[in-house]
Amino acid sequence: MKLLLISNSTNAGEAYLGWPKTFISDFMQKHQVKSVLFVPYAGVNLSDHGLEASYNAYEDRVKQVFNKLGFELVSIHHEADPVKAVQEAECIAVGGGNTFHLVAQMQETGIMEAIHKRALDGMPYMGWSAGSNVACPSLRTTNDMPIYEPESFNCLNLIPFQINPHYLDANPEGHGGETREQRINEFLAVNPTITVVGLREATLLEMDGNELTLKGNRPMRLFKHGVEPEEISCPADLSYLM
Repeated sequence: MKLLLISNSTNAGEAYLGWPKTFISDFMQKHQVKSVLFVPYAGVNLSDHGLEASYNAYEDRVKQVFNKLGFELVSIHHEADPVKAVQEAECIAVGGGNTFHLVAQMQETGIMEAIHKRALDGMPYMGWSAGSNVACPSLRTTNDMPIYEPESFNCLNLIPFQINPHYLDANPEGHGGETREQRINEFLAVNPTITVVGLREATLLEMDGNELTLKGNRPMRLFKHGVEPEEISCPADLSYLM
């Protein structure tokens, strides 16, 4: 498989897709991709004029970045037959936002299964935030509010472990709720056989064939049931997680 799973689109004070744009460009060039089919369904609040307008705004935002990098991009929400569009795509990019709404729309349109098949056959796939979360077996390690009920929590299942994007080490001062680590440990308590990757911002996972590599500017955190979390610095070979 050819996967680029990015924790976040934007670092504070930086341009949209600023920090990962070199990784995106290298990924596209490596796999000889010229055009991308974009999935905008996580972007539900980018316009005050409804979902269609939000999808249009999301497409415009991402297209500006990809066009500057030399790549074409069109959003799947324009397609009369989304499954056919996936079957004919050179590459899929799934944007971040609300994971529950994203998963529901991917299931309802039929593209969840279509993307799964194409990615297993070697079509390049990239996603950031919610778009990396849906590459996992399920959405159960998302940070998002369940604003919309999907058919199930099942996702693309391209990797055998879960990602928690935007992983944070501590809660804001004065906040009395659970830390991210505590929430992941709750997940592990009822899913003890599943590994969770705490993917901090400005980091990503790249899959190329049978090799999985951690790249970026910060270490990630590896969680397993009954074991102390492990800090893993960039770059790192994570192929053993597959």
